[in-house]
Amino acid sequence: MAKRIFATIKPEVLEWARTSAGFSIDAAAAALRLKREQVAAWEAGGEERPSIPQLRDLASLYKRPLAVFYLQEVPVRFQVLSDLRRPILGQDRAYSPDLTNEIRIAQQRRELALELRAELEEPVEPFSFRLGDEGVEQAGEAIRQFLGVDVDQILRFGSDSAGRLGFNTWRMALERSGVLVFQSSRTPQKEASGFALAYDQLPVVVVNRKDVPQRRLFSMLHEFAHISLRQSGVSDLKLDAIQVEMPDIEMRCNAIASAALMPWDAVHAELAAAGGERELTDDVIQQVARRFGVSRPALLVRLVNARRATWDFYFEKVAQYAAEFERELAARPPAKNIKRNVPQESISDLGRPFVGLVLGNYYQRRITLSDVAGYLGIRVKHIETVQQKMMG
Repeated sequence: MAKRIFATIKPEVLEWARTSAGFSIDAAAAALRLKREQVAAWEAGGEERPSIPQLRDLASLYKRPLAVFYLQEVPVRFQVLSDLRRPILGQDRAYSPDLTNEIRIAQQRRELALELRAELEEPVEPFSFRLGDEGVEQAGEAIRQFLGVDVDQILRFGSDSAGRLGFNTWRMALERSGVLVFQSSRTPQKEASGFALAYDQLPVVVVNRKDVPQRRLFSMLHEFAHISLRQSGVSDLKLDAIQVEMPDIEMRCNAIASAALMPWDAVHAELAAAGGERELTDDVIQQVARRFGVSRPALLVRLVNARRATWDFYFEKVAQYAAEFERELAARPPAKNIKRNVPQESISDLGRPFVGLVLGNYYQRRITLSDVAGYLGIRVKHIETVQQKMMG
């Protein structure tokens, strides 16, 4: 009978791997089909240790390389994010393993981007734009000027009812300014709309790809406001939620995002043209929101902050929109299986700057084709198509 080999690892590293992956002891034990007491004993610092096969199972569950478990101390490299989401039933909300993994992946991609820039001898300029305690209107104007997005551009977004023109225009502006913008497809919509990593170099914005483009646009500017205020954090922008339940920083970032996306003079002019000076009808709200490429709740946030509407009106309308959406959802035919466009998904999720860095290092033979596939999360067979789309 083969002798069982046990892993010589630090209990505190084992505990860190579990908690940083978003698992409780009970959840980890259930996933591994082990008793809770056994997992707890491994982390207690006594004589109990996992076997090598069990350690491999832990590495797979926690989505960590096996070598990580042999570190001599707990890593402290990455930022800790503030949980800026609203409590549920007055209790704090733990990050799910999916959300925890998305945060870790975003941080690792940023580290990789810094390394790839260094390999190409491309300097990384500090992200200098910063907001303070200025008024919301001034903050919104400062963001537009810094990103180079003017009112004429914004008012063209209405030509695209899908909302992609607005999202893509603002995203490219953020990326030109030195922000990495990623899209997450694994985080549930109800858990988080996005998060911000407010580093002084290559800050990161991540938005939930499961949201419609108009909602993603608002989330992206909300997270950019966090970066500009040097506040990392996770947000859940349910614009139909009671605003007073949100932390003050979330309220401020909502107001700044809406002011940046919708310059008030332009909003006022569009309201007048649509007859909104007399009454904020559903048609008026829909028409004006579409002009700016935003959702109706986002426009209502802007109107409330400008004292053009009340919170009571806001909540009445968002409840109406939610009911309409549920009816539309129930009436839709079953969704058809649509063939995935993996190369386009890779560019959309990672952004052209990041994909360009990876390909640039490959062209200079600093990394292999296998490295490219790993960094972009695709198979080697898709790389040629990615290259073509990047050049198109």
